[in-house]
Amino acid sequence: MQTSNQEIATIIALSTLVFLLAPAFLLVYISSYNPRKKHHITEKQTLQKEHESDLLKTQLEVQEQTMKTIAAELHDNIGQLLSLTSLTLGSITVSDEKTAKKLDDSQQLVRRSIKELRQLANLLHGEKILETGLINAIIYEAEWLKKSGNYVVNFDNNIKEDPGQSNEKDLILFRLLQEVINNIIKHSSATKISIILDHFEDNLLLSISDNGIGFVLDEVKKNGMGLANLFRRTKLLQGEIEILSAIDKGTTVAIKVPYP
Repeated sequence: MQTSNQEIATIIALSTLVFLLAPAFLLVYISSYNPRKKHHITEKQTLQKEHESDLLKTQLEVQEQTMKTIAAELHDNIGQLLSLTSLTLGSITVSDEKTAKKLDDSQQLVRRSIKELRQLANLLHGEKILETGLINAIIYEAEWLKKSGNYVVNFDNNIKEDPGQSNEKDLILFRLLQEVINNIIKHSSATKISIILDHFEDNLLLSISDNGIGFVLDEVKKNGMGLANLFRRTKLLQGEIEILSAIDKGTTVAIKVPYP
């Protein structure tokens, strides 16, 4: 009987121990599982971001290659045809004064077209125009815009020297500027455009404002009127973009990009 009581006591002790250890084991398992789960989720999110970034980079590379091809076609083929046209016009000899004047005017128009075509080719070929730096590229874009005669354009550069940190980063910034200006031309009915470039606390600040008709940001986002590219490209640069707009009060697009 005594032995039986000892066995019972042992069983009770073991049962109690198991009962006490089971929750402890469960707590240890849960505490070790949660960090692993969080780590797995973080890794998954990181891989997703990297995939999206790589995909966007690929899209931008394809776009840039397409623009380079168009720029080369404009510069080489169409430019050559216009040059031959200019030479042909110059070789024509006429005695009539009015006809000679018209030929001369036509030749000047062709020469002007060649010059404008080369400038357009440079704007399309972003890497080429950025050879002289981001600041000069923005000046070039502003001058091209002024030539239309439809806009008063002001470029306020608060950087003494061209930052020149990264050709890839500068190219994306330049394309962002062109995208904003393209939206202004297409939608804003503006007459004045202001571009500000600044550098503050290891960030490059690019601001583009217009005095156009403005818009309601939420509605434009919903309708997908070309703002998606701005947000995607800024995200690729790990930057921030802020768009301020109001009906009949114009629009300001402010882009901040890490630029030590």
